[in-house]
Amino acid sequence: MKTIERAEATESLAKYTEHVEDFPLVITEHGQPIAALLPVPNADIETVSLSSNQEFLDLISRSRGRIRAEGGISSQEMRKRLGIPKA
Repeated sequence: MKTIERAEATESLAKYTEHVEDFPLVITEHGQPIAALLPVPNADIETVSLSSNQEFLDLISRSRGRIRAEGGISSQEMRKRLGIPKA
């Protein structure tokens, strides 16, 4: 990981992304992280967008909690309910 103070980050964004595959770059302000550039291998734009969407992350957390508390539906049962033949 590499860090750079925002006030010292005078290069172009393109220049900072040149080595992002080698290590993440964290931009700091007064030593505190405020942003990061990091690789996103095997991800599409939706995956990247949703991974930082707090509303979506809260929905996933609530769903996981509900499954732990109440259980879930097996894929076999879901196929049966939807009338989908076994795979």
